[in-house]
Amino acid sequence: MGCAGSSQAKPDGTAKKIRKPKPWKHPQPITKTQLMQLRDEFWDTAPHYGGRKEIWDALRAAAEADLSLAQAIVDSAGVIVQSADLTICYDERGAKYELPKYVLSEPTNLIRES
Repeated sequence: MGCAGSSQAKPDGTAKKIRKPKPWKHPQPITKTQLMQLRDEFWDTAPHYGGRKEIWDALRAAAEADLSLAQAIVDSAGVIVQSADLTICYDERGAKYELPKYVLSEPTNLIRES
């Protein structure tokens, strides 16, 4: 029996389609600047927790792209999407990549800066 996450294709032969994460709320309201700082800190440190830098780079590009481009990026990089919202992915060698929701979408309680 194989690993459930060992194939990107579903039984009907289609790859898992990615989608936007469900709406979420940050523990305290934050500004766009604070959100961007959180994202930058995550992407700067993520490769140090394992996995391959080129996969992290592809995941960052996908997280910052619209859905159709993001799908093309993960497909071409050989990323195996475990969760359709990209929060859990694997590379072809089985390394796990976990992305926090704040790098994938904005919280519902984002403070709009004027």
